[in-house]
Amino acid sequence: MTLLDAPAFDRTHAKNRRNLIIGALIFCGVVGMAVFLCRNLPAEHRVNQFFTAVEAQDFSKAFAIWNNDPDWQEHAQRYAKDGYPYGRFVVDWGKAGDYGRITSHKVLHSVSYGNNTLLAVQINGRKAALALAVTKNTHTMSFPPFDLTQMKDDFGWTYWQVSYR
Repeated sequence: MTLLDAPAFDRTHAKNRRNLIIGALIFCGVVGMAVFLCRNLPAEHRVNQFFTAVEAQDFSKAFAIWNNDPDWQEHAQRYAKDGYPYGRFVVDWGKAGDYGRITSHKVLHSVSYGNNTLLAVQINGRKAALALAVTKNTHTMSFPPFDLTQMKDDFGWTYWQVSYR
């Protein structure tokens, strides 16, 4: 065999190779879309855990989820210095809070915004949604300086607008 002798062209091998490449590209596209659509699920899960604890009136567990610190009682003075102590937390989320006794919740929308995931949560079936933020790297929850407002466009499609309070 010399340098100018080419092997015979195998049509089935080329067809199988093309189909394998196309299949791999489609698979990568589907996985990429799934990751993109599910990127906020950890924050939604955290908010659902938090509200489940609040609905059960387990404020100690809810405070631990809020601060991502299961051992918060060992250093409770740190949260008092940070500006959101446990006593104020219980008042805000208990019967005396803005929503009264919380019996139901529903995560309406979540959006990645910088280092946070902003979530719109409907509490006790109220029309106005509460905006909460979950920090991506520390997984702590907070009240963001933003509002998530549900809007409708000219075609009747619903979208969410992020705006400063």
